[in-house]
Amino acid sequence: MPPSVKDYLSPDFSLGTIDRYYARTSILEAIRQHRQYLTGILLDVGCGKMPYREILLQPQGHTEKYVGLDLDTPVADTYSTTRPDLLWDGQTIPLAEECMDSVMLTEVLEHCFDPAMLLKETHRVLRKGGHVFITVPFLWPLHDMPYDEYRYTPFSLEKHLLNSGYRNIQVNALGGWNASLGQMLALWLNRSGLSNKKRRILYSSFIKKAISWLYKHDRKPQNFVDQSYMITGLTALAEK
Repeated sequence: MPPSVKDYLSPDFSLGTIDRYYARTSILEAIRQHRQYLTGILLDVGCGKMPYREILLQPQGHTEKYVGLDLDTPVADTYSTTRPDLLWDGQTIPLAEECMDSVMLTEVLEHCFDPAMLLKETHRVLRKGGHVFITVPFLWPLHDMPYDEYRYTPFSLEKHLLNSGYRNIQVNALGGWNASLGQMLALWLNRSGLSNKKRRILYSSFIKKAISWLYKHDRKPQNFVDQSYMITGLTALAEK
């Protein structure tokens, strides 16, 4: 069942949603931390249900107008009953050059068969001095088959942005070792085929407490020079 808007903005730490809890909360936290760069007219590429529109348009934010963009195919309808502001063919964004102040792509780039093309399109529609904000998963199951194309390292994500014309690129981790283990336990509990009875027993006996402890004591990598890092996902902020 596709997640609701509530699942993005206030996810529950419960048996039914524990597999999505950390991914949702860490992305939401990252959006709030980068909200000062999501200015003026913002384009949300691959917007789906447009769950973040509400918080981006809050009075204390910097976004003046929100424009949701999604695919003009039945695939888009699979994930959303909310019609986007704009539909596109997945190749050319139907907007003029330099008409957007900021661009956001949350959990979208891993689904793009040609990420270089998409990033160059976002660069084209973005005004000079504007920012693009991206999140991508690293530790996540195959999903939305066959449209799950890539997993990005910090280095490949930075390279794609550089090659697309962006500068002042900052790439950061959404979670470190403890969060990765906690997320993997949660995914195993809900998605590995365990019976409902086993899931309930494992959840109540120790897994809930273990995952909670791991998330609470997680430390995100501050750089990517150590060979032993593990991450749940990445954020990237870059300027045109």
